[in-house]
Formats: sequence, C-alpha cells, structure tokens
Amino acid sequence: MRETVVSHIPYTLCRSGTYYYNRRVPKHAVQVYGSFIRQALSKCPEEAEAYAKRLGKVLEGSWSNTTSIQPVDIPTILFSFRPRSFKLSEIATEYVGVKGIDPRPPRIALQSFISLAGDRAVGEYMREDAKLFLRHLEMSGNKTATIRKRINSISAILNYAYAELDLDKRNPFSRLFIKGEGEDSHKRGTFTNEQLKWGYDKALASGSQIKFLMPLLGETGCRLAEIVGLKLEDIDLVNDLIHIRPNSARRLKTRTSQRTLPLVGYAKLAMAQAIKHADETYLFPRYIRDGKCYATHASNALNKWLKKDFDGLTAHCLRHTFRDRLRAVECPIDLIDQIGGWKSVSSIGNSYGEGYSIDKIRWRVEIIQIIEPKKRNSNQSTLN
Repeated sequence: MRETVVSHIPYTLCRSGTYYYNRRVPKHAVQVYGSFIRQALSKCPEEAEAYAKRLGKVLEGSWSNTTSIQPVDIPTILFSFRPRSFKLSEIATEYVGVKGIDPRPPRIALQSFISLAGDRAVGEYMREDAKLFLRHLEMSGNKTATIRKRINSISAILNYAYAELDLDKRNPFSRLFIKGEGEDSHKRGTFTNEQLKWGYDKALASGSQIKFLMPLLGETGCRLAEIVGLKLEDIDLVNDLIHIRPNSARRLKTRTSQRTLPLVGYAKLAMAQAIKHADETYLFPRYIRDGKCYATHASNALNKWLKKDFDGLTAHCLRHTFRDRLRAVECPIDLIDQIGGWKSVSSIGNSYGEGYSIDKIRWRVEIIQIIEPKKRNSNQSTLN
C-alpha cells in the first residue's frame, strides 16, 4: 500500500514521493469533469506547486461559466507548461536573451556576486547579500561609477525575475547607497584638431591595421567594437557608407546603435587601406576568434599607441571629441544622438519617425571633418 502524505500545496496530496493534483469538482461541472480530478504533477515540491497553481487557474476559468462549461485538456496543459527556474544564473541567462543585450556586463557582475552569495533561488537573496557585494566592490578598488553599473546589472535581473515568477518581494539592491558616489569621476580628455590630423596622417603612413582605427573612430564617432566587428557586407565603398548593425560576432550596445553612417575624409582613406587586410567576411579578422569579436584586445593595442603619443588620451576620447565637434557646429542634439548611436533622452518625440536622412548626416559630418587648413578655409568661406 502506497503511503499518502498531506501536502502543504493547495489541492494536492503526496503519495510515494509524487505530488498529485487532487480536487473535488463543483456540482455544476461534474457532468463534464466527473466528481474528482486527480493528476500526477511532479516529485519536486517547487515544480508541483507551480503546476498546481497553473492548473488551478485554468480549471477555475473553465468552471466560472455555470451555464456552458468548456472542458480543458489537463495533460496537454501540464505538458505545455514548464515551471520557471528559480536560480539566479538561469534567470540571468533568460533575461539577457529576452532583452537582447550585451551579455558581458551582467555576466561580470553575476560572476562576482555569485562567488560571494552563491547561486540560489532568486527569492532567497536579502539586503545583507547586496551590502556584502557592495563592500566587496569597494574593497576591490572599483570606481563608484563601476560599482553602480555592477549593482544595476544584478538589480535589473532580480526585477525581471520577480515579475516573471510573480514574487512579491522588495529588491535587496534598490536604493543602495554608495559612499562618495561620483566624487571619484574625472572628465575624459579630448583631442585637438591638430592632434587628430597628426595622428590620422601617422596612422595612414604606418600601414598598421590597428592604427587605421584612429581615423575610422575619430571621423565616424563609432564605438570601437562597432568598427572592429564590421563585416564586409556592412561596408559600401561605392556610396561611401558603413552600416552599423548586429551580427553573430558582436552585438550592439543599444537598439539605437543600429544606424548608417557616411565615410568622409580620413575615414574614407583609412577604410580603403583597412579593407586590404580583411578576410572574406570581416574587416578586422585578427580580432574575430571562434565566432566572437574581441574588441577589448583591439582597444588595448590601440590605446597603447594613443596613450604614449597623446598624453594619456584613449580610443574612447575620440568618441567624446567627435560629439564635441558636432556641438561646436550647432548640430541638433537629436541628430548628434542619431549619428553616435546614443540613446536620446532629450525628448520623447525623438523616437518617432525615421530620423535624419543619410544626406543630412553626411552634410554635418563633412562640416567637421579634419582636413588641410587651406582647404578648411575654402570650405568655411563657401559655407558662409
């Protein structure tokens, strides 16, 4: 005789380690369902509880119409429903996939947090776990901006988990105070036009593929990974365009990062040389390994040169400089955001419509391009 144990899960009983859904059918539904519903669920109590909750909602919906009851296929309902995973690492994988975001930032934060607090059910984490993570990041010498990014990564994953798993729980990372936040930040330096021209000329004369990145980044305003991960199909030399779009080797930072940009001046010259070093698929094949883009390796190599010759300036400073150059010619802020692939926060209306045409973008980029002084003076008089 099999042993039956009273279960703490509503409408279930446990027999020989297996949980069963066990419920009396309302009188008005007996003719359709019979007097009792008994259905095996699972040996795992967490899974059984999720199955029972799901099945209960469906049955109650069926029974709500007292005049005309439509029967439900219980085995099919259970087969199609899979209880959601509760572990943080598994929920994080789902979160990254659903959001379609770069997996590296949340992965870095997650690895560090799990090493301290363990990979547990998401509902088990407490405020002390969040504070432990904060203290660890502070003691590791991270800047407050980096600490905030790590905390926000874990917080976003937990918010997603609580919503998807229908957990009524306060996020332990919410309103977490970071001592001295923002006080350790420093403004990134920018290149002068003279530095840009000298660097561009040196890059083109060097024949070095890594140095070609300086004019390509400096005259497009792109993020380094956006250029390093370019496929040949993204490059249109006939119309002097590049298409910044995601591919199997690298994602884009945001949805607004997908855009089309013109190649003008030094960027056009650098692209013509860089493409000679391409393989059949990628512009920078040396940084594509096992189907992944290793933009960090390219960044390290480029920054080694830039820091030495430009007093500590880096590749990212080129992007900041590009934005300043657009500001200097009074380029509209929403056009600046579109060119650089920045998420615009200036107005909700900026997200409507198709945005600026490539001709408008080309005109603005041509105005700020780094060119010879005599040619620049000629262009300035023409514009005036």
